[in-house]
Amino acid sequence: MLLKLFITFFKIGLFTIGGGYAMLPVIQKEVVDNKGWLSNEEFLDAIAITNSLPGPLATNCATFVGYKLSRFMGAAAAVLGAICPSFIIIIAIASVFRFIAESKYMQYIFAGIRPAVVALILFALVRLTKSVGIKALNLAISFVSIALILLLDIHPAIIIVLSGLFGFFFFGREAESK
Repeated sequence: MLLKLFITFFKIGLFTIGGGYAMLPVIQKEVVDNKGWLSNEEFLDAIAITNSLPGPLATNCATFVGYKLSRFMGAAAAVLGAICPSFIIIIAIASVFRFIAESKYMQYIFAGIRPAVVALILFALVRLTKSVGIKALNLAISFVSIALILLLDIHPAIIIVLSGLFGFFFFGREAESK
């Protein structure tokens, strides 16, 4: 299992262009669809938890999945798998960066990659929305959260805490009344 975790997250780590959010569909495809290590609901919970923690989303997610499957050693194997490709790629790029940074061809390549990264983030959003369920209350929480961040500049961590408290009291009260 440790080798499977390492290899899976190594493959995921090869596609870090665009950061953690752009990796969400890749992580979901591997961890949920291909391996069946998490359900869609567990994956959404993992994203919610790991997104509220400091550090890169991909390594936090790797830690979560690895720990769930094989405790501490699983978390270590998954995190190492996730960070090794970036480490190798950064060293390779750093060694030739000054030669390629001014290249118009590299600028063309990245001009093509940027919109694809946005599309990957939007794809992850659509899949995660389906996992939550399109219900009036879920949409309301989402829109109020976005409004509070964009209009009132409230820190996302505060939104997560407030949403968690709302869920605890609202959904807890709803469950208790049944």
